[in-house]
Formats: sequence, C-alpha cells, structure tokens
Amino acid sequence: MGKIYDTIIIGAGPAGLAAGIYAGRARLSTLIIEKGQDGGQIATTSDIENYPGQLPEGETGTSLVMRMAQQCSQFGCERAYDWVQQIEPDGSVKKVVGANAVYEGKTVIIASGAYPRPIGCEGEAEFRGRGVSYCATCDANFFRGLEVFVVGGGDAAVEEAVFLTRFARSVTVIHRRNELRAARSIQEKAFANEKLHFLWDSVVTSLAGDGVLQKITVKNVKTGEETVLEAEEKDGMFGLFGFIGTVPNTEVFAGTGIETDENGYILTDEEMRTSVPGVFAAGDVRRKSLRQVITAAADGAVAAVQAEKYLS
Repeated sequence: MGKIYDTIIIGAGPAGLAAGIYAGRARLSTLIIEKGQDGGQIATTSDIENYPGQLPEGETGTSLVMRMAQQCSQFGCERAYDWVQQIEPDGSVKKVVGANAVYEGKTVIIASGAYPRPIGCEGEAEFRGRGVSYCATCDANFFRGLEVFVVGGGDAAVEEAVFLTRFARSVTVIHRRNELRAARSIQEKAFANEKLHFLWDSVVTSLAGDGVLQKITVKNVKTGEETVLEAEEKDGMFGLFGFIGTVPNTEVFAGTGIETDENGYILTDEEMRTSVPGVFAAGDVRRKSLRQVITAAADGAVAAVQAEKYLS
C-alpha cells in the first residue's frame, strides 16, 4: 500500500499552488499533481500588473508562479508530474488515477483550471501574447491608444468590448451573425458608445505580422468575401481579443457525483466544498464571476483551510 496523503491537489496553477502553501503550512501531507508546466494560463502571460505584492519593477506569469512553487516546496509539498485520468472520490480515502500511478488521499482539491475557447483561425497560437488575448482585465492596458478587435457577440464579449474602450482608441466587435446575443441592456450600452464599432456576418480566418499582430483577415460568411485589416504604421500593431467562452478542465470528473453546471464548471459553496464530502474545487475550474490570479489564489487558500477542517 502506498502513501495516503492528507490532501491531493490536482493542478499547479495559482489556485493549486496557493492551496499547497496553506496545506503545507498547516502540516498536512500534501501532493500536487500537474500534467505540464506550473501556472496554467498565467504561465503564458508575459506581463502582470494587477497582482498585489508583485515585483514593482515588472512581473511575468512565469516568475510569479515560480515563487509560489518554491513556497510550496519550503512547506513540504510533494510533487508528481502526471496526467490525471479519473478519480474515485467516495469513501474516507479517495483515489486519483494518473497515467503513471494511482495516488491516495483523505481529501482532494480540484484546481485543474480552464482554458479560453480558441477563435479557431490560422496564426492564433503564434500571436498569443503578441497581440492576441483572451482577458481584457488582464491585458487592456497594453493596448492603450491602439486599435482593438473583439471576437464574439455574447454578454462577455460585449461587456469586455465596452471595457476595452477605456483604453483603446477604437474597438470593433467581429460577430458571425447580424445581431448580438448579449442581453438587451448590455447592447444598449454598447451601441451608445462612440468608440465601439461592429463588423457583422464576419469571422476571423487568419492572422499575420512581424513578431506582433499587424494583419487580420476576416471573411463575410454570407458573401465569402475576404478583407485584410492592417494596423496603422504609427501604431505598429493592434489587438485581438477572443471572447467566445472558456472550457473547464472537468472531463475526467464526469460520472463521479461531483456536480457541475450546464457548461461543465464545478459547483461549490463559498467554502469551496463540492457535492462530494472531502472534495473541494478552487480557481477557474469552478463556477464564479471573476477568473483572475488573485481570485484563484484566494480560492486555493479557502479550499486548503476547509480541507484541514474536514480532516479534523
């Protein structure tokens, strides 16, 4: 029989690492399982400006996460690099089945995160962080005074487009239909904004540029006509924000009794407790109104404290 941990944390993003810090500091035997690079989405962020206590001279997602991981190590957290295939959450000892091994713990904290639904155009991955973004709250300030485009037509897309007008010179919403899907009150606010424009019946097909995003090719879905949008020479680049939804990493938890909403996000109470006793969820993987590093870290801290109370 292998080691039975007090808590197993699935995911080493800000939520998982914060949970590890609090669990380790509480002297819980803790295992953090991560399938790839620490940090999740934040690992791809080149500049962070809004995390309290960050390095004043500048902070990257990688540097912030590295310090979080070091803290986990200092508090005795063990690490496993494995791809979780399924979990068996019932009973006093829960099993986490990975591709390489089976891990056992008295509690489990799910911090597997979510990822932005891609726009689905050629060149998207190449220009991510170089003009392409999926978070206005995170990156709007980097496009101050520039021309910005937003893909989407739902509540989130239109609300974020309105937010971006505080920073960008102009914002154009690219939508595949000839009307928005956002709530009427949100639409009214958008149509009243002089800096906000709309490109209807259109989809983005490809992106191009010399190191940064400088060209966007859009296609009219009704006529098939393609148009190339080019950044002004004085700007040197423009921004493209995708807001067509996020996808939670919850596929492996299907059928376990852990309740999710219609979009797959795990349902928790304010103490991060899921519908299964001894199983908690933190960060972007759970249903919540704001997905930021600071809220993920807070979720992780709450989850670890509640896991300790559950064990007591």
